[in-house]
Amino acid sequence: MGSPDFGIPSFKKILEAGYDVPAVVTVPDKQKGRGLKLQYSDVKKFALENNIDVLQPESLKDESFIQSIKSLNPDLFVIIAFRILPTEIFKIPKLGSINLHASLLPKYRGAAPINWAIIKGEEVSGITTFFLDDKVDTGNIILQKEIPIDINDTFGDVYYRMSDAGSPLLIETIDKIKSGNLNLLKQDNTLATKAPKIFRTDCRINWDDKSINVHNFIRGLSPVPSAYTTHNNKTYKILKSSLTQNPSSTPGKLFAEGKMLFVCTNDNDIGILQIQPEGKKPMNAVDFINGMNKSEEIIFN
Repeated sequence: MGSPDFGIPSFKKILEAGYDVPAVVTVPDKQKGRGLKLQYSDVKKFALENNIDVLQPESLKDESFIQSIKSLNPDLFVIIAFRILPTEIFKIPKLGSINLHASLLPKYRGAAPINWAIIKGEEVSGITTFFLDDKVDTGNIILQKEIPIDINDTFGDVYYRMSDAGSPLLIETIDKIKSGNLNLLKQDNTLATKAPKIFRTDCRINWDDKSINVHNFIRGLSPVPSAYTTHNNKTYKILKSSLTQNPSSTPGKLFAEGKMLFVCTNDNDIGILQIQPEGKKPMNAVDFINGMNKSEEIIFN
């Protein structure tokens, strides 16, 4: 069960390992673009390419969907980046339901664990396989693997690193469940942190914060949903940044020095490596500087 491309490497590994996958559950198709063409999830595309049945319930509590799932007589459910499953669903399989989660649980429980780990400046995060329980991301841990996070890694960098690392961990997990060779670890709820879904209103940059926090915020939201700032009622997405030791003046002030672009924060200037003005494609600092009105003072807010 899943939707985004995060689960595709794991999906491939499960098939390569010879496990029988009778069906895949994913989100319903959606109309997108100017032509409102129907588009479907990455998981559905991969399933169709491999001649696997696809179930796309509007509601996970729909009785016909539940009966369809039960008729498969499943041994195990594997969930990767999907909706919260009702208890009556995840208790159907004989061996239980497992989830591949992009954090070292109990840290960063929720919908956006990679984003929040980077925003909070974590140097190490990881992936966890665990059995589903009544409460979200609280079940007993099966296996974990640490993933390092560099000071300049973006959400996109870590996302694909975790996606690739998740597939062998998941196969090892399934093999252990099949053999009964399990040594489960109960989560310590006192160590839990939250990673709630990120909305557009959460993505505005606070230039009056310290430079390290601004840098972490930018990379934790890059390339999506993207950190942004505004000037003269126009939006600018900041996609890549770098730290400097240059003391700042007015927070939010944008300025260029040669071929380099900077914005002031609460302490030190932030280097802007990639920026996307409203209505335009992402561009590097040099291209942005070439199009700047040098006489205009820009203060982002």
